[in-house]
Amino acid sequence: MICTTQPRTFSFEFFPPRTPEGIAKLRATRQQLAQLNPEFFSVTFGAGGVTRERTLAAVLDIYHDGLAVAPHLSCIGSTQQSVREILNGYCQHGVCHLVVLRGDIPSGMVDIGEFRYANELVEFIRAEYGDHFHIEVAAYPEFHPQARSATEDLNHFVHKVNAGANSAITQYFFNADAYFRFVDDVQARGVTIPIVPGVMPISNFAQLCRFSDMCGTEVPRWLRQRMQAYYDDTASIRSLGLDVITELCARLLDQGVPGLHFYTLNQAALVSTIWQRLGL
Repeated sequence: MICTTQPRTFSFEFFPPRTPEGIAKLRATRQQLAQLNPEFFSVTFGAGGVTRERTLAAVLDIYHDGLAVAPHLSCIGSTQQSVREILNGYCQHGVCHLVVLRGDIPSGMVDIGEFRYANELVEFIRAEYGDHFHIEVAAYPEFHPQARSATEDLNHFVHKVNAGANSAITQYFFNADAYFRFVDDVQARGVTIPIVPGVMPISNFAQLCRFSDMCGTEVPRWLRQRMQAYYDDTASIRSLGLDVITELCARLLDQGVPGLHFYTLNQAALVSTIWQRLGL
């Protein structure tokens, strides 16, 4: 059951660019999306902390533009000291919103660090910094691909919430019923925090399928078949993708979700079009 009396929150996710051209492109994207007045922008943190410096640079670029920003922080490969250094830096700059994740384990990594799961990192942040940070955690309506069972995954989510999370953002999905079932299941376990659906606009369908296979998101068979029939007809792929994601967002909003979090892939066009179609 979705029931919220709080204002809906909308947010956009970026990844830290690698090149000067990418930095310039992201700034242009951010300026365009900032006109939609999102609650915040988030910036990802690479597996094992490999983008630590680039994440910080992107976060501060957004912050110094006068915009709300929520850096991602993952526990894989991190130590208590490295986390303190990162968070002390954010405190000094006035950043007080985090997206806390377990993170992927890079291939060949032997030492995964001092934190095994996201709930341990959330507990550490609360113990060290109290309520300074608003903490988002991840949710998986179709369950984490490495979870041994649905029940185990639901229990892991509850552990993260009980550790001190304020709200959650889901992995993207195409089946709204999976999201609603997940919310019902965790609410039955006592969870009351907002769980915001993550939304992935469709641009490159082949790339999307690879992402989905890795992260455990189910791409409906009918959608795969329709998209594959278009081959390299990018205009048709874009048109169908916009229809599918707009309809998904409309259903979610109609049923009272607490907001939407868009995985932008550092692009503004599709998100802006969906936004306009939804009349937001």
